[in-house]
Amino acid sequence: MVGVVVLLAAVAVSAHEIGTTHVAVTFPQDGTYRVEIVTDPSSLLDKLEAAAREPRSGASQVDDLRERLRRHAALIPRRVTLAFDDVRMDPAMRIDVAQSASLGGVPGATLILTGPRPSGAGTLTWSYGWTFASYALRVQTRAVGEPATQWLEGGDTSTPVSLAALPPPISRLQLALRYLALGFTHILPKGLDHVLFVLGVFLLSRRWKPILMQVSAFTIAHSITLALSIYGVVSLSPSIVEPLIALSIAYIAVENLVLSDMRPWRIGLVFAFGLLHGLGFAGALRDVGLPRSEFVTALIGFNAGVELGQLAVISAAFLAVGYWYGNRIWYRRRIVMPASACIACMGVFWTVQRLHFG
Repeated sequence: MVGVVVLLAAVAVSAHEIGTTHVAVTFPQDGTYRVEIVTDPSSLLDKLEAAAREPRSGASQVDDLRERLRRHAALIPRRVTLAFDDVRMDPAMRIDVAQSASLGGVPGATLILTGPRPSGAGTLTWSYGWTFASYALRVQTRAVGEPATQWLEGGDTSTPVSLAALPPPISRLQLALRYLALGFTHILPKGLDHVLFVLGVFLLSRRWKPILMQVSAFTIAHSITLALSIYGVVSLSPSIVEPLIALSIAYIAVENLVLSDMRPWRIGLVFAFGLLHGLGFAGALRDVGLPRSEFVTALIGFNAGVELGQLAVISAAFLAVGYWYGNRIWYRRRIVMPASACIACMGVFWTVQRLHFG
């Protein structure tokens, strides 16, 4: 009789869990690995509380589940094994709980494991002992095509998955250069709005000191918000940021029309507008993605690329008009005024467009 009860309980657990756990392994180009485990948070929490010898909490709300799972996070690695060439890894882990469409709209727990992929590793093996049911392990070893898939039972260990198709990890210098190029191309040729803002800064004065002061204030400001936004300290919706960036372009250009030289408040305005543009850069960088193992390297590389792009814009403007005509008596009337008027019109157009269609 006891055996029948145990058997029925095991069947009930399997019926409850089947299809609720999925494991996907990917390898970003920066030479790291990323394991994403999606599972039923209630079931996982029950097992963790049992392992901790705590009474079952019966938590069901998203926030409560998230808090309790994070409290027991240290227990999770006991039944998780990720190994390259039979050498076990010690990955970093983060946990989140949210409504999950893949689990029928009920809360789903997502465990993310990350770390550096050993250079030259040939195989990967995996086991996950926090489920009693069958689940799919998918390992994406090719840039295109279907992942290698194995079905595992509970805590079974996978057969070794060949990593022969993976490209070799890139060096820190290569990664920095890659993100430097991404930052540069975000200005030239892709960042026309940022280009027009920098041109607006350039057009106000024919002297290098005011130009460098404004560019320095802009650089410091957007570097601050770029870093804070990427680290999750500051967040603002693109539907707000993008119209404000366009409005900043229009304002700088209009000020060029009414001022013939820099006023003390101009530096403060450029700094404030730089904070906005930094949030715009952050949005672009999030779209590209940041490698977790070399986060700071990629961030610095991207920001350096942005600066090089801005310097390229100013250098091109100086060589095109500033060097040849900057000292002419008609420079402001024939170049600064028409160019600033065009920039202002474009800024106003983008502001209206982004407010209505952002």
